Order: sequence, then C-alpha cells, then structure tokens
Amino acid sequence: MAHIVIKGGLVVTAADEIDADVLIDGEKIVALAAGGSAAAEAWTADHVIDAAGKYVIPGGVDAHTHMELPFGGTAASDTFETGTRAAAWGGTTTVVDFAVQEKGKSLREGLDSWYAKAAGRCAVDYAFHMILSDVTDASLREMDLLVGEGVTSFKLFMAYPGVFYSDDGRVLRAMQRAAANGGTIMMHAENGIAIDVLVEQALAAGRTDPRHHGEVRHALLEAEATHRAVQLARVAGGPPLYVVHVSAEEAVRELAVARDAGLPVFGETCPQYLFLSDDRLREPGFEGAKYVCSTPLRPREHQAALWRGLRTDDLQVVSTDHCPFCFRGQKELGRGDFSRIPNGLPGVEHRMDLLHQAVVDGHISRRRWIDIACAAPARMFGLYGRKGTVAPGSDADIVVYDPAAEQTLSATTHHMNVDYSVYEGTRVTGQVETVLSRGRVVLDRRRWAGSAGHGAFVPRATCQLVG
Repeated sequence: MAHIVIKGGLVVTAADEIDADVLIDGEKIVALAAGGSAAAEAWTADHVIDAAGKYVIPGGVDAHTHMELPFGGTAASDTFETGTRAAAWGGTTTVVDFAVQEKGKSLREGLDSWYAKAAGRCAVDYAFHMILSDVTDASLREMDLLVGEGVTSFKLFMAYPGVFYSDDGRVLRAMQRAAANGGTIMMHAENGIAIDVLVEQALAAGRTDPRHHGEVRHALLEAEATHRAVQLARVAGGPPLYVVHVSAEEAVRELAVARDAGLPVFGETCPQYLFLSDDRLREPGFEGAKYVCSTPLRPREHQAALWRGLRTDDLQVVSTDHCPFCFRGQKELGRGDFSRIPNGLPGVEHRMDLLHQAVVDGHISRRRWIDIACAAPARMFGLYGRKGTVAPGSDADIVVYDPAAEQTLSATTHHMNVDYSVYEGTRVTGQVETVLSRGRVVLDRRRWAGSAGHGAFVPRATCQLVG
C-alpha cells in the first residue's frame, strides 16, 4: 500500500489549526507531526505532496445532493459519474444522495434502484438518505431495516402535494418510528397545500413568469411548516429533526427557539441562499428560470440572518441541494407556467470555494468553514471519525487548498453536467489544488487523476450530535 506524506501545510480542522505534516498509509491517515520534527523527518514515503503555503483540510461532506433525480417530467442532468467528479473538483469527497420511494412501492425497491444507479460510477464516496413518499405500515417497518443497513435518515415533504407530500398524520407516524429506531428525520418545510392555492391564483391572474415562483412560496409558509415540524417531532418523542435548505429569517427564528429549548433540532442552509437573492428570478426574458429552486431565493435582507445562524450554531450545516437541470430543454419546460419549471440548481462543485470566500469576507472563521462544510455534516449523519476531519484513523480524504488563488466561476470552466452557472462571473479567492479520496490522488494540482468506480458506498451510524 502506498505511503504518502503531505508536507509543509497548515492543517485546518473544525477544532484546530496546526502546522503539521500528514502521513497516509493506504486509505487511512496514520499520523500527524509538526513539520520539521524528528518524527516527521523519520517518515519515508512513496510520494510527497508539497503543501507549503497551503491549507490541508478534510474533504468536504455534501449531505444533500440529487443525482439523476426524476422531477417534473425530466431528471437531474448530473449522473453519479459526472456529479461526483464535479464534487471532487470542488474539494468534496463524500456526497449523501437521496434514494426515492415511489408511491405504492417499497423503500427497498427505491433504495435498490439508487444502489444500481451509483454502483461502479462514483469518483468519490457516497451514502444515501431515503425519501419517504408513501408512509404505510409496511414502509414504517422497513425504516428499521434501513437503519440497520446504514441508511439512517429519512426525508419527508410538507410540500409538493401529489408528488412527495405527506400530511401531518403521516409525518407524525414516521417521526414516531424514527424516535424508536434512532433514525433522523429530514424535513422539507413548506406549507405545500397553501402554496398550491397561491400558485393556482397566480396563474389564473396571468402571473406566469419565473419571478412569481418566489412570491407564491412565501417565507411565512416556510416558517409555519418549520414550526409545525418541530412540534410534531416533540409529540413523536423527539427524534433528531434536520430541516433542509433553510432560506428565510423567520424559519431560522423557529429553529433558534427550538434549540434554546434544548430540542434535538438542526438546520441546513445552502450557498444559493447565502450568495444569491430573489432579484435573480426577475432577470429579463426567461433567464430567471435558471434560479428556480425550492425553498426559493429570498430578498437579500434574509442573508444576514442566515450568516448569523451559522455563527451562533442555530444552523449547523451548509449543503448544496445540488439538483441541476439544463436551461435548454429542461428549465424551458416552464415557459408560460412557472409552476412547471423543474426545481433545482447546480452547486456541488462550488460549495467549498464559496464558503472560503465567506472566510475572506469575514462572515465566518476558518475553523467554522471546516465545521459547517465537513465536520458537522459528518457528525449529523453518522460519518464523523471516518469522514470530516484530518486525524489518525480517519479516511485519507484530504484537500490541499490554495487560499491565495483567484478564480472566476463560470459554466465554461465548471465540471457539472449543466449548461449554465448560477454563479456566472463571480470572483472568489481560494481554490482546490489537490484532492485525495481514501488515499488516492483524484485531483493532482488541478489535473484530473480520478476514475468512475473508485467511490464506495459508506454505511452510516445514527446522528452523532445527540445522545
């Protein structure tokens, strides 16, 4: 097995910043030692990576991606092969994707379908959450089996009636089961019944453009659903509740109240809500369709609350909700009816860089960058120790990061399988230079060295932030 030494870098984790060399044996980190120390100098290696002047950080953990997701008569444009390759280019070495239960079918059928999609195609490691679309006695029993298999989190939707939606009774029953088996409930918190009324009214009044997508998905309907999810979880016995893609100040407030009460409630936001605002939905022509996602982009004033929530730990994780649809032929399905625009944005490649820009801009510290992008998602979803840190015994998922490099984000240079970038023309400071996945160099000084099939399925423990 290969011995690799990463020399001369500043090792940054959620807990520490130390000048240290990192020794890798095969797939694992075996030691850290102060650069130039006798211990470090005694190491012999097959390959030395020079990290002088660079950060040595854990590979990112993106806990919210949708590769090949069927939605709105089409499917997300990134495959597991293209999407995980793009993730690696952006310094993410583990993705947790969503297997989907179809209505009338079992969880096992949905999970096996996602196993088949991913097997032999991923460039980095992957795991699965399970979307519950049909809460029945049979699917509730299956939840126990999936927890034992390392699929320990279950997503429910208060939105999308007729597609993924679960009413309060079904939500409660799934939460009760998770409280018993240790699973985590992930919640898309929007009042979908009320939203559908507003969609119908908007279309009847001739308001069909993309900008109306944000107007009908009102921030108060996100906050109301967040509040309801918290209360249902309390009634169910308090399983860990993780509210996905939080975008509104009012929803952050609901999470803060719950956490101040000591409840096991957690929140995720995404780069699009931190860096983009609803003015993008109003771009001329049909260009606003590129920015249609749910929850929607909000007015810019919501961003301050999201950054504050990340600093105060009322929001713990930044994931991407990567769900790309090409503008041509996919987003265009909604011309003349915004409700038919496939919901989702590309982003898996840019999360680590955008969050480093947040360090440069003074929104968060370096260690908090690593916490919200690597350590906290690993802990939230039962991966920490193996993923999310640079420490002896951990997988050698490591990024050598150049904090001084400057780049301009663009569809002409990104590696995601989508024909536009929501960050087109955005200049950021910092760039991934070299990436190791379980000890294998998959990106070598900005040259691709990885391959489909290297990535392995990773069974997960239950949430490590409770207990």
